[in-house]
Amino acid sequence: MSEAIAEDTGIGAPVRRREDARFITGTGRYTDDLNQPGQVYGVFCRSPHARAKINGVDAEEALGIPGVLGVYTGTEMVADGIGDLPCGWLVKDKAGNDMRSAPHPPLAATQVNYVGEPYALVVADSLQAARQGAESVNAEFEELHAVVELGSATVSEQIYEGIDHNLAYEWALGEEDATRMAFARAAHVTTLELTNNRLIPNAMEPRACLGVHDAATGDYTLYTTSQNPHLERLVLSAFVQVAPEHKLRVVAPDVGGGFGSKIFIYAEETAVIWAAAKVGRPIKWVADRSESFLADAHGRDHITRAELALDEQGRFTGLRVKTTANLGAYLSTFGSSVPTYLYGTLLAGQYKTPNIYVEVQGVYTNTAPVDAYRGAGRPEATYVVERIVEQAARELGKDPADLRRMNMIQPEDFPYETPVALTYDTGNYEASLDKALELIDYAGFEGRRAAAAEQNKRRGIGFACYIEACGLAPSKLAIELGAGVGLYESGEIRMNPTGNVSVFTGSHSHGQGHETTFAQVVSDKLGVPYDDVDIVHGDTGRMEFGLGTYGSRSLAVGGSALIAAAEKIIEKGKKIAAHMMQTTPEQVDFDDGTFSLQDSNQSVTIQEVAFAAYVPADYPEDLEPGLTEKAFYDPNNFTYPAGTHIAEVEVDIETGVVELVNFVAVDDFGHIINPLIVHGQVHGGVAQGAGQALMEHGIYDEYGQLQTGSMMDYCLPRADDLPDFQVDTTVTPCTHNPLGVKGCGEAGAIGSPAAIMNAVTHALGTKDIAMPATPEKVWRAVRGE
Repeated sequence: MSEAIAEDTGIGAPVRRREDARFITGTGRYTDDLNQPGQVYGVFCRSPHARAKINGVDAEEALGIPGVLGVYTGTEMVADGIGDLPCGWLVKDKAGNDMRSAPHPPLAATQVNYVGEPYALVVADSLQAARQGAESVNAEFEELHAVVELGSATVSEQIYEGIDHNLAYEWALGEEDATRMAFARAAHVTTLELTNNRLIPNAMEPRACLGVHDAATGDYTLYTTSQNPHLERLVLSAFVQVAPEHKLRVVAPDVGGGFGSKIFIYAEETAVIWAAAKVGRPIKWVADRSESFLADAHGRDHITRAELALDEQGRFTGLRVKTTANLGAYLSTFGSSVPTYLYGTLLAGQYKTPNIYVEVQGVYTNTAPVDAYRGAGRPEATYVVERIVEQAARELGKDPADLRRMNMIQPEDFPYETPVALTYDTGNYEASLDKALELIDYAGFEGRRAAAAEQNKRRGIGFACYIEACGLAPSKLAIELGAGVGLYESGEIRMNPTGNVSVFTGSHSHGQGHETTFAQVVSDKLGVPYDDVDIVHGDTGRMEFGLGTYGSRSLAVGGSALIAAAEKIIEKGKKIAAHMMQTTPEQVDFDDGTFSLQDSNQSVTIQEVAFAAYVPADYPEDLEPGLTEKAFYDPNNFTYPAGTHIAEVEVDIETGVVELVNFVAVDDFGHIINPLIVHGQVHGGVAQGAGQALMEHGIYDEYGQLQTGSMMDYCLPRADDLPDFQVDTTVTPCTHNPLGVKGCGEAGAIGSPAAIMNAVTHALGTKDIAMPATPEKVWRAVRGE
């Protein structure tokens, strides 16, 4: 990192993450580190078939193994009244009809629909016995034809009764007739067929859970690797009906990464918490990496035809997109919204394209469910827009930077209403483009290209000018569009009697550094020492209902809730301070932790006010004691981070190996709370985007067997695959939240795939090569195959 570590700890200071001390010394507390008296272990029996009827499950041999306490099946869950796992976003099709949702039991009872789907849970007093028991369960399957290929799924055998053509929905956004007219008048039309490859998340910590039932009180506690413990509790109580909400506590302790894949409500934790009551002992389950490959929700997996219409000057007049999105075997928690409202609404990009129309087919296949993965719809939209803009520049013989610049929304255009339902509040896209061009030394590219050619390598450069929508909001609009819950966030601040601060947030940290940035925000707002602020999250038993962490929402929504709570603290503090100084609240100012009497040298600190609020009880008669405040924050719009990413690659024409030799990311995240953490988030996102562009691909064979089910087959980027990134920012503050922040967690994964693939195709002189650009694909492209 380029920043010096600051002694200052306020907003804008590059403070080291306080949570890293426990992580790098092995003292973090992850779910698998937690144990309960009398704990037993669970292992799941998983389908070996992509699609099959279950004609019976024989557990007799398994139950005879010493230590095996029970074998629990989907049939028993149904008999106990356990409901299906719901999809949390109701999408309507083009005709206004509800999407067609396939039933999704936690444990398959009558039919399995993807390899790895759980159909039974074996519980034993040791992990070894549980594994042996799972291997001894005999299930009778009647194998059925599996629908695997996305491109032909709508004309393949029907997977579910009543769901014709395997279509969950056919969704559309934009004005079809106006867009058609724009194409009829176009001077030039660029067309591109694109593939957005399936990704498998692979967070550092696999999913895990520990289910506990107290028979004496009827209370349940679920410790789990969740990005959203309150949503987990809500769904398990209200929809799946494992336990009443007031009897269910969900705790997400330290969580080792999520990238979206731990937002969802999975079968495993549902079965474990249910079975804990059946067996009468706490049950722990921890996925092994092979299970994670098979059963974690996957990401992306689109095939798209895109067309861009331009006039004689090269201005965009229309964009038409048709996408087929793989939903997998079931609609995961947010699976329906990712290829629709999180995708189609971003197809305007940074440009003033007046006419846009998008159609999306959401298709069931006999593969693992597909849901949000870092960026969730925004990377897919950026890939479409930025790949076709780059191709249009090549076809017209224009510089790709110049073509983008002439079509960009300008600062004076804001607020800008797009043709696809969003209103951007602010931005300066050219500023990011200009800074990125300078950092990459665009003027010197041809010299570097010539030098590479002397080494028998082809060098290419590629752009991506992305925009994303973060902090999903407002709740009323989201619910009108089909969201199952509001999208606000909660925060609580407790000034303790001795002056230190406990902060409770409904957001959840699993690598983002909330314990640091939230402490910076509260410290700065209240004027208390940073080290005196403690952040508590991830426990439904300790805080107000919250909506967790996803979509780069934590600071924009969760941080804003804390600002609102802090303002309430200050407002009450003024009343107490006025009482202490024998004046009126209107005569009291607050700044940097001190309440001061106007036109006087009298003052009291916020710590003194907190002490008075509790111990001497020196507060006005019309106030309650204490200094604790709660707040909910519901944004009135999305935030819109944007930026320019530029990649340079070199292709070895003898081997097809692509080397990412330079990468520049200039992002506008609004106000920056902690630049050290922001740069770290961008670095991680770019690494994941490079993985998608060059290496990662979840592949099933024609029978629905996962061919990339281990690290031997699924290639992830390593440090030596990546250059030293150049990361910088521009700033246009968000206009509608009190911090002026926009969100940074996903940007790297949004801009980088398009930038890298544009660089690869530039180097090769080809129109397209399907992601990932593996050495074999590139080698064949070099030879015109």
